[in-house]
Amino acid sequence: MGTRNTGRINHYFLLLIWAAAFLFPIHSFCLTQLQASEQKQDEPNNFPADLTELSIEDLMDIEVTTFSRKAQKLSNTAAAVFVITQEDIRRSGAVNIPELLRMVPGLQVARIDANKWAISSRGFNGRFANKLLVLMDGRSLYSPIFSGVLWDAQDTLIEDIDRIEIIRGPGASTWGANAVNGVINIITKKAANTRGGLVSAGVGTEEKSFGSIRYGMNVSEDADVRMYAKYADRDEAVYASGEDASDDWNLSQGGFRTDWRISNKNALTVQGDIFNGDSGQEITLAALDPPYSKTFDDQVGIYGGNLLTRWMHTYSATSAMTTSVYYDRAVHNEFVARLTVETMDLDFQHQFIFANRHEIVWGGGYRLVRDRLESSFNVAFDPEKEHTDIFSAFIQDDIIISPNQWRLTLGSKFEHNDYTGAEIQPTARILWTPNPTNSIWGSVSRAVRTPARAERNTRFSNAVIPPGQPGNPGTLPMVVSATGNEGFDSEELLAFELGYRLEPLDKLSFDTAVFYNLYDNLRTAETGTAYTEPQPIPDRIIIPFYVDNKMNGKTYGFEFMANWRPLQWWRFQTSYSYLKMDLELDSGSTSFAGLSTEDESPCHQVSLRSSTDLTKNLELDIWARFVDRLPAQDVDRYVTMDARLGWHPIQKLEISLVGRNLLENHHPEFKPEHLDTASTEVERSAYVKVTWSF
Repeated sequence: MGTRNTGRINHYFLLLIWAAAFLFPIHSFCLTQLQASEQKQDEPNNFPADLTELSIEDLMDIEVTTFSRKAQKLSNTAAAVFVITQEDIRRSGAVNIPELLRMVPGLQVARIDANKWAISSRGFNGRFANKLLVLMDGRSLYSPIFSGVLWDAQDTLIEDIDRIEIIRGPGASTWGANAVNGVINIITKKAANTRGGLVSAGVGTEEKSFGSIRYGMNVSEDADVRMYAKYADRDEAVYASGEDASDDWNLSQGGFRTDWRISNKNALTVQGDIFNGDSGQEITLAALDPPYSKTFDDQVGIYGGNLLTRWMHTYSATSAMTTSVYYDRAVHNEFVARLTVETMDLDFQHQFIFANRHEIVWGGGYRLVRDRLESSFNVAFDPEKEHTDIFSAFIQDDIIISPNQWRLTLGSKFEHNDYTGAEIQPTARILWTPNPTNSIWGSVSRAVRTPARAERNTRFSNAVIPPGQPGNPGTLPMVVSATGNEGFDSEELLAFELGYRLEPLDKLSFDTAVFYNLYDNLRTAETGTAYTEPQPIPDRIIIPFYVDNKMNGKTYGFEFMANWRPLQWWRFQTSYSYLKMDLELDSGSTSFAGLSTEDESPCHQVSLRSSTDLTKNLELDIWARFVDRLPAQDVDRYVTMDARLGWHPIQKLEISLVGRNLLENHHPEFKPEHLDTASTEVERSAYVKVTWSF
């Protein structure tokens, strides 16, 4: 790491120390006031049971934290929440996070090539899908450069994931801008729950080789630590012709987590990760020289790391505080541009009970983002270096109107960013539980998607029309460019939701959500006036398409899920999602591309999962999926199936044989919508995995 980068990291750590020194007196003051007004006995933390042992009727009692930023039973949430449990993860056969997300109703997960995904909730999908906030242990994975997630750089040890909580619908009132259509929070296990060793390794036809090692230990009576390392090497996919592509992918990653129980009232978590890898791709780029485009294989370098510290203080049985600070650095180095993004984030929240009926959570935060973007002819940034500041505060009041029956939630997020200034994102939610087996909820929420750096001061040269060709009768090449707009505003959402949960039998449950979303100020590409650009040489004519907010529309649909355990050794889960999008351009718009967005998400999706314990030591999992066609992408509907056979010859040894996409040799799922990278098709594959814990 160079001197400049080392200096920056030292600068960030000084900021962290300063922040801790600033916040400590505030918390001490709060502690003094609360202890003076309320003297209660210390109560030990109650940890949820191992999720692998939960029955169907217990699933609704799982505690989730993403919805309201506090522990809350799933059955008491007035939102469309889905939890991927440890057992779901182990028996899914998935080897990465995007594959796990396929089981979530209302979420579209599509593979573009061997290392790129398009993932969104309730529409607006794409590689750079910009309305879904993704977190890992509270650390944002959402890129401020283009408003989305680079999934090829997001990983952790699968066995160390405690659960993944997914909110379909707005989560902006607590998580802020960009949590528009959903929130995904990947939560890893506490270090105390990963004591001992674990080694896993596998080989396969597409997952060529992968392996991981983790060791956790108790370093003192009140402190635990774990360390891990992993490696994965994925083979390239194929084109529609069956020919091998050049999109192989490898990633190495390591990290640690330590949890320290400082006292009965204080706990400290420190964790971090580093990663390094390469993602292959075939890309076609515009050029100013004949033949005015070039197609070549590119190896994208991805590397970076993060460090997170979280301090948890319990004032009393009804009051607690959490402060977290993290630093994140990510580098994405490809031919079109080298992107370096550094983020320092400070977040504070306090929860307490007031007058026995109000469960209040409030807090604030500050985020500093610094980037360095090296330009090329194809992608130009002006300026190449920038830093942005985001200040935020939120409050949410969970009001018990009638114990065990009526609950009202009111809250809002208040933010200020450098692009659009102040943003307010309120919500109102109501939950009615007439009896222990039925609950009905409804909500009205506002959310915004703030502009990304690429939409404000970036120019992307999409294509060059050669001189003398149709559309260009002149003597200079014409460059078609997507150009940022300093006046680009936030996209807005007003969302209405209604949900119903039912447990008619101890071994059967249903969960349904209906939504109606109204969008305004959606992104379009408006035609600009052509101009001549002499520098850098040679001269050319620029045909600009400016980013603007000239589209509105609505989406509506519903999501259904059922859990059924007909026998103790057999669990069945099914889900169905329906989505309809209706978008229209504002009067005066000249955009020709925006409306295609409504045909880039499937109207219907179905998932069927069966998990069977054939014998005490033998498991069989079958997972079938249907995804509707994408007319705007010329991608046909498909049905696919995965299967897993797991054998436990001894208690701590598992051998798994997994088959993926078994019904076809290969099929397409999605095509890139911006950068002209070659889309490939998902192949039938198989792998063997051995996991040993000790």
